[in-house]
Order: sequence, then C-alpha cells, then structure tokens
Amino acid sequence: MKQTKLHACWEDNKKGLNAWCSIPSSVTAEILSGFDFESITIDLQHGLIDYQVALTMLQAISSTNITPLARVPWNEPGIIMKLLDAGALGIICPMINNAEDAKSFVEATKYVPDGYRSSGPTRAMLVHGNNYHNEANKHIISLAMVETLEALENVEKIAATKGLTGIYIGPSDLSVSLGLNPGLDRKEPEVVKAISRILNACKDNNIVAGIHCLSPDYIKKAYDDGFSFATLGTDIRFFSQ
Repeated sequence: MKQTKLHACWEDNKKGLNAWCSIPSSVTAEILSGFDFESITIDLQHGLIDYQVALTMLQAISSTNITPLARVPWNEPGIIMKLLDAGALGIICPMINNAEDAKSFVEATKYVPDGYRSSGPTRAMLVHGNNYHNEANKHIISLAMVETLEALENVEKIAATKGLTGIYIGPSDLSVSLGLNPGLDRKEPEVVKAISRILNACKDNNIVAGIHCLSPDYIKKAYDDGFSFATLGTDIRFFSQ
C-alpha cells in the first residue's frame, strides 16, 4: 500500500490538518482536495451523505495523495467494512463509550487475526494495491470519538484498546454531556478539563489525539497542547461564512 499524506505526517511526528465534507458532492470533495490538507473526512453521521455519494467522493479524493477518511453513522460493523472496501483509509466512529465499544470498533477495521473484518476489498484493492489485504491492518486508521460523560469516565480504558490509532474529540456532544450548549472551540473550564483528561489518556498510551475545531487559532493552540490531528470547520461552514 502506498503511503498517504496523513500516514507520512504522523511518521514524521508532525501535525495533521483534516478537512470535513458534509455536503453530498464529489465536486466539493474535489475542491477540498486541491488544498494542503493531510486528510479529508466524509461525514456519514451528521453530514448529508449516503454510501453511494460517499463512493464518488472517495473517487474524487483519490486523484491526490490526501488520506481519505469517513465518519460512520454509528459503531456498526457493516458500514465500517463497506466504506473501507470502497477505499477509505480510516474510520472515525462516534459515541464510543467504553472499552467494549472501542474493541468492537477496532476489530471491525482489521482482518483476522487482529479483528473480524470480512475480506472483500473491492475498490480498495484497485486503488491501494494488490497487497492490500496483507497490509491493511497496519495502515487503516481507527479514531474513536469520546463525546459523553460515560466515555470520559472510561477514557483511560478506551485509549488502551489494542490496535486503536487514536481518539477524536467531539466538542459539541461533550459539552452537551456536561450540561452546556453545543459548539466548537470551547473555553469553559469544565470542558477544558475534560479535553485535557482525554489528551493525557492519549499521551499515556502513545496514540493520536484529535479534535474538531472551528478556527485556525484554536487549532494552533490544540497543536501546542499536544494534539496531532485537528479538523478545520466543515465545507458547510465555509460556504456559510
């Protein structure tokens, strides 16, 4: 399998910048692919995107070396495997609340003996090489979203999950769980404390720490704090602004 931008970034101990696609369009995915992002995430959870459109968006991103990721609607093995077979090189999974959730998620992204992913990389083998099956377990990125009080209380166990690439913070749901309104770039003490706990759990287990941000300034601070993966807004926010 060829090395993509996000893999190379992390190997060099650099910070990865992620773009976010919520609009169901291969054209907007292609436009974002023209900028200097390490990865682009296709959002099938809160984005307005179904599987078939996600496939065409993956095809658009494939013209570059940017790493294609997808956020799935839920921790459900079928859609995880289907998006990987379509060529996504990583999965962001929402609402991982405990170690059991994390284990089930990670193992859905990996072939035997490391997991239970079914073999059938229909498009993945076309675009990532004939040796895909033998190398996928090493290269597929798995990012578990920690965004609830239950997940926060279990974050140290989640972070210790074998094979997990990292944790991705959903600030809006995390803030709602703490009794606040949803939103990004949080500065409230209770949210800052929760984010710090998640970040420390990632550092202690030598895994990636990621966070969804709104502004470049907040991303710069996140990088300074130790995050190695951050998202800059979404395509919908770019158009709205």
